[in-house]
Amino acid sequence: MIKRLLACLLLLSSVATAQTDQSLIPAPPQLAATAYLLMDAHTGQVLVEENADQQVPPASLTKMMTAYIVSEEIEKGTIKETDEVLISEKAWRKGGSKMFVKVGEKVPVIDLLRGVIIQSGNDASIALAEFVSGSEDVFAEVMNQQAELLGMRDTTFKNATGWPAEGHMTTARDLATLARAVIMDHPEHYNLYSEKYFSFAGINQPNRNRLLWRDNAVDGIKTGHTEEAGYCLVASAQKRGMRLISVVLGTDSDEKRAAESQKLLAYGFRYYQTHKVYGSDDVLQTERVWGGKQPEVGIAVQEDVFVTIPRGGEDNIKADLIIDGELEAPLEKGQPVGKVVVTLDGKTVAEVKAVTAESVEEAGFFKRLWDAIKRFVMGFFS
Repeated sequence: MIKRLLACLLLLSSVATAQTDQSLIPAPPQLAATAYLLMDAHTGQVLVEENADQQVPPASLTKMMTAYIVSEEIEKGTIKETDEVLISEKAWRKGGSKMFVKVGEKVPVIDLLRGVIIQSGNDASIALAEFVSGSEDVFAEVMNQQAELLGMRDTTFKNATGWPAEGHMTTARDLATLARAVIMDHPEHYNLYSEKYFSFAGINQPNRNRLLWRDNAVDGIKTGHTEEAGYCLVASAQKRGMRLISVVLGTDSDEKRAAESQKLLAYGFRYYQTHKVYGSDDVLQTERVWGGKQPEVGIAVQEDVFVTIPRGGEDNIKADLIIDGELEAPLEKGQPVGKVVVTLDGKTVAEVKAVTAESVEEAGFFKRLWDAIKRFVMGFFS
């Protein structure tokens, strides 16, 4: 009887421990929006989504791609921030939100970029499109090519501004992908998205992203609005080493898009965390090398490994190193030799290449011969 009682107590204790270890995550908030999505910027993992693949007009969220391409061209060296752009009549005449450039004047690229990002200027967007590609139509083709390269499979751009046009469509998922590229690929220009004001031609205009004033963790990214698209906001914030991207589309007011975005971001930061499993300079273990000047080589990961997990769930992560057969010299540093598979509660959450942490030169003839003999004998008895 005592043994049975002890067994029951142990069973209850183990169940209680398992329940305690398990992170409790409530259902995500339901937003008053046409579509929305919440993504971990480091890992790309989607934490919340609703109608994320439904095609909708992006309005001025389009300008994220316009600015991204300009940043790409600056990085390539084809244009410079200091280059002066001649303002065309088409750019000057464009309606909607404006930077208030004048036809015939010359404006530096970096000022126009601020006009696009902070003031959401349609005139600035067209001026940059014409400067980069010769015309806005050709620039739209470049936008679509870039969208394809980024994996934005359900997006088609017709112009550089987001002005309503038939077939000018995107999705919440694609916009999150674009926002992630803006943040990760061009951090030197992503800083512009956090600027609250920009003055040009004696006119000081505020950034339309209300969250920049409400939450110090928010540092971007872009608003959009047309009658068809509704009020939209792609936002990003960073807390405790975690960066989140929220996409909220089709709300009915400026205030609503900000409030609904706050709900998503608060949910993500409260219940999830970004966990760094390995750094690219971490040596995971050493492996035998045949025919090399040194008998072993360190194994690392090709890049930093981040995973998104429920807050406090580090103990449930498991990582397995899988080597593709025996290693033979010569080996170059960074040479792929296998993979690391990271699982959370048995589900794969990341998979990266395993690479050599150093080079291993081929040994001399007698050392290689001796290794060959040892290898043969070991294989014979295995």
